[in-house]
Amino acid sequence: MDVTTDAGAPWLVVGLGNPGPGYAMNRHNVGFMVADLLAERVGGRFKRAQKAQAQVVEGRIGPPGPANRRVVLAKPMSYMNLSGGPVNALREFYKVPVGNIVAIHDELDIDYGTLRLKLGGGDNGHNGLKSMTKAMGPDYHRVRFGIGRPPGRMQVADFVLKDFSGVERKELDYFVDRAADSVECLLSEGLERAQSAYNS
Repeated sequence: MDVTTDAGAPWLVVGLGNPGPGYAMNRHNVGFMVADLLAERVGGRFKRAQKAQAQVVEGRIGPPGPANRRVVLAKPMSYMNLSGGPVNALREFYKVPVGNIVAIHDELDIDYGTLRLKLGGGDNGHNGLKSMTKAMGPDYHRVRFGIGRPPGRMQVADFVLKDFSGVERKELDYFVDRAADSVECLLSEGLERAQSAYNS
């Protein structure tokens, strides 16, 4: 178990994205896609949170026994650059230590579909992480889902707010599934085990 986590406390797993059907298949919304799959796996449906501008599902992740974890899955319903407020409100409501928070987000500096799990660090220009770090410091876990760099001279903002391409979509379900697996491994077996299994 990582020293930064609290075995008795729940985990807060946050998929980052923008609300609304117009953003649903954007590269920037891959965190929502992974959160939706995890909610399906725990048999829950997202509902509006009581104390935060977010949707949540409560459940358990991991095998029966000591590795089974209580988890709150969340999708902030603010826009991406305001994610920190809802996440911090959920953290306070569910009494989750910062070390038990996982942010799932798109990452420009990693090839498409590649995963990197880590604890703490900078925001690398990602507005969702920037907002979360401003609200509660940087010491939370990240599952970084590679989307690659924009082609040619396309602006970063345009690239992340575009839907995954037809070619990318052929493998998207597989990569989202693998990202959900990595979250389950992180919660049940700790960061080092998840990194060795999923960082590529």
